[in-house]
Amino acid sequence: MGENIKSDVYPIRDALKIAADRGLDLVEIAPGASPPVCRVIEYQKFLYEKKRKEKELKSKAAKVVVKELRFTPTTDEHDFNFKVKHAKRFLEEGAKVKAYVHFRGRSITYKEQGELMLLKFAQELSEYGKVESLPKLEGNRMFLHLAPAGKKKN
Repeated sequence: MGENIKSDVYPIRDALKIAADRGLDLVEIAPGASPPVCRVIEYQKFLYEKKRKEKELKSKAAKVVVKELRFTPTTDEHDFNFKVKHAKRFLEEGAKVKAYVHFRGRSITYKEQGELMLLKFAQELSEYGKVESLPKLEGNRMFLHLAPAGKKKN
């Protein structure tokens, strides 16, 4: 029920009287329980601790990092391999990778070439990450999203 009060079921009047005698508040902790659970505590302290716990949980939550890699339909083999090497490192570090082919001007006519490049990129990284979404054209960019693969067992 609260500090120095035995945990029993009290009628609402008695619980309010106990809270008033101690100069504290009667706070409903679990309204969905049967009967509802209340405690005799200082309400401001209760709010502070609740806010602190929420903040602590939020700070422990994993933050997702997304790294972007840009290609063009005419990206050279060496540049492609260089970006694959970077993507491997990003995926090993636990970051997601967003690769896209940027079409400028009339290069939009080479959509198939861009799609093949992204599929080859995904194939090169198949052991490091899994494809979240297949190549999709949005405006003048074709995107591919990769997420890190699960931990490998040695």
